[in-house]
Amino acid sequence: MNIKELQKIIATFRDERDWRKFHTPKNIAVSIAVEAGELLEHFQWSEECKDKKEVSYEMADILAYLLLLADECEIDLEQAFLEKMEINRQKYPAHKVRSSSKKYTQYED
Repeated sequence: MNIKELQKIIATFRDERDWRKFHTPKNIAVSIAVEAGELLEHFQWSEECKDKKEVSYEMADILAYLLLLADECEIDLEQAFLEKMEINRQKYPAHKVRSSSKKYTQYED
């Protein structure tokens, strides 16, 4: 299954419930932030992924809203991801940044 197929599943779920009128780009972006906060709660006092099932559900919620936002904004998420990965490869060449957590502006050419 690819991203476009997942996007169709969540859009159909939304449309069957007549929820599109509530899913403005702003509202969806807010929902992504809310769900990200819920994901963070699982790691608030722990460095480990203890409850994988619940963590997976929070991640799925984030993905669902992200897919809806891409649909609403007419963004090809697969293409955006591939383009961004190429930008990141150029900003963070492996031979320069290996084992370093510095920002790309902090390493020397």
